[in-house]
Amino acid sequence: MTNSLPPDRSAQSPSDLGRAVDKLRKINEALMKRVERSMDQQANAFSLFQTAINQEAQIRIRTEELNNALTKLAQANVELSEARDAAERSNAYKTRFFTAVGHDLLQPLHAARLTLSELVDVQTEPDQRQLTHIISSALVTIEELLTSILDISKLEAGVFVPNVQTVALGAIFEQLACNIEPVTRRKRLDFRWRPTSLGVRSDPLMLRRIVQNLLANAAHYTEAGGVLLTARRRGPSVAIEVWDTGPGIAPQERDQIFEEFQRGAASERSGGAGFGLGLAIVRRMADSLDHELGLDSRVGHGSRFRITAPYAPAASKSEPAATMMCSNEGYLVARPLIVIDNDLSVLGAMQTLLSRWGADVRLARDLDDVNEILSDPAFTPAIILADYHLDGSVVGIDAVARIRQGLGRNVPAILITADRDHATAKAACKSNCELLYKPVRPAELRALMQHLLA
Repeated sequence: MTNSLPPDRSAQSPSDLGRAVDKLRKINEALMKRVERSMDQQANAFSLFQTAINQEAQIRIRTEELNNALTKLAQANVELSEARDAAERSNAYKTRFFTAVGHDLLQPLHAARLTLSELVDVQTEPDQRQLTHIISSALVTIEELLTSILDISKLEAGVFVPNVQTVALGAIFEQLACNIEPVTRRKRLDFRWRPTSLGVRSDPLMLRRIVQNLLANAAHYTEAGGVLLTARRRGPSVAIEVWDTGPGIAPQERDQIFEEFQRGAASERSGGAGFGLGLAIVRRMADSLDHELGLDSRVGHGSRFRITAPYAPAASKSEPAATMMCSNEGYLVARPLIVIDNDLSVLGAMQTLLSRWGADVRLARDLDDVNEILSDPAFTPAIILADYHLDGSVVGIDAVARIRQGLGRNVPAILITADRDHATAKAACKSNCELLYKPVRPAELRALMQHLLA
């Protein structure tokens, strides 16, 4: 009987052991790789976790910085808004201040101009007449500077808001011709203007001021020759031109002279007075109206300033007369007039001036005085001169209306004021009154009165 025994492991061959070792090695390597991969994944996860934590911290820091920046920006906006409001209040206050001061200064200046006109007329000695002319020139300079400062302050504050409408150039040319004619006659210049029936779309007050400044500038710097005012149709536009035979303007100065406080070499050579605001006002008003402003000039020959506005058919009216009475000759002989003003110095100056012109003058300070004058049936005024601002809430238009109502007819009237705003001009136009601004030039007043009485 044969015995069955288990195989003896120790009796395995070396090759079998080698294969077993290789197998175990491979298993170990596989396990090690699996462990390494697991550890790498854990390391990557930990690294991502750390990165996420770091990014979260950075986001928190950036968010705080952004919130701080937004808070500072909001505070800066509040401060900027407060500063802007303060600046607007300051501008408004400055405008009100200049307007009030300007009115208070123009009132005595108005009386001084009227009185000085009388003084000039009664002087017979050459030396005395020379002194009065010097005083008159000084007053004109004060008036121009004060008016320019008021205009600049209103332009800066945005008070000048264009009231665009159809403007008949003929009427504006007539008024400006009467204003500038005494100046050109005194300098022995040949002043010419061409009557026109053209109309434009513009603001009548601002356009009048633009052309007035251009004319004054031309007359001031022209010493020989003449000045020409004309209007020409240019397709859909009208070019209003002021020509002079003055010293001309060098090319390098043509932009500079339209800036505030800048004057050309011609002004420096002539010792001209002023701050160089006239043409700056012209430029600003032209920009506000969107009117093109042009300049052509030759040094030693003269200049041509041009303001171009859109053409518009003007209201039908008779052709303006180029021979409108603008001279100082001719008197208002025995014509009855009412002068209304709450300033006694102005009333006295007006009475002296108008009486010298031959007028029968009655003076009134308020509506009670007006009623007393109207109670005299023998007195029927041919024209009314009324200050715009009277005492209390009464304005000159109220006095004009009272006189017209009492007489039952539309008596010609001239309102005299220092207010150069649209409300005053509209009120005068609505009441069918002419308007003159203080200080009134006697020659301008006389020309307008002669025109109305004619």
